[in-house]
Amino acid sequence: MPMLTRNDLYSLEQYAEVRPDFRRRVIEHKKNRRLALDAHHTLYFEDALTVQYQVQEMLRIERIFEAAGIAEELEAYNPLIPDGANWKATYMVEYADEAERKTALARLIGVEDTIWLRVGAHDKVFAIADEDLDRSSAEKTSSVHFLRFELTPAMVAAAKAGEALTAGIAHAACAISCVLPDNVRSALAADLS
Repeated sequence: MPMLTRNDLYSLEQYAEVRPDFRRRVIEHKKNRRLALDAHHTLYFEDALTVQYQVQEMLRIERIFEAAGIAEELEAYNPLIPDGANWKATYMVEYADEAERKTALARLIGVEDTIWLRVGAHDKVFAIADEDLDRSSAEKTSSVHFLRFELTPAMVAAAKAGEALTAGIAHAACAISCVLPDNVRSALAADLS
């Protein structure tokens, strides 16, 4: 997938006009890109449209309209767009209760390195996590991590051919696995070249 450029973005004025429709379109699109591993662990798979939405929202909130500021936002968010041989996802640990979340994050140190995807019968692909900065400490992990799953050419071909996708976590405090629903599998297969 090509990276976003300034030409792909709406100006602040244009975005104010199209935002309600654009937002609805993105929310509908994201339904096929969300994978709940269980009640507390979710993967949100990114692509050019989800990243464009994030950039547009940041520009709107921060009232950024100068070329240098727009370039900074694109530089920060473009790495989240998959390149055709990988998938990129935002992983979130979600607990409504703050005390429960704090306990879970202390228990889940290193979880980001144990998240995996599998195409058909191929080997598991473990995430490459947080390439921009470390989000864990000796006391706890973060509730948000950015992941990249690199696929071999054979895995890409198998995914595009419709083979099942499974995902999971192989952490001592949290062992999960699930089959991706067809809508998510199809969306991810479409990301591959």
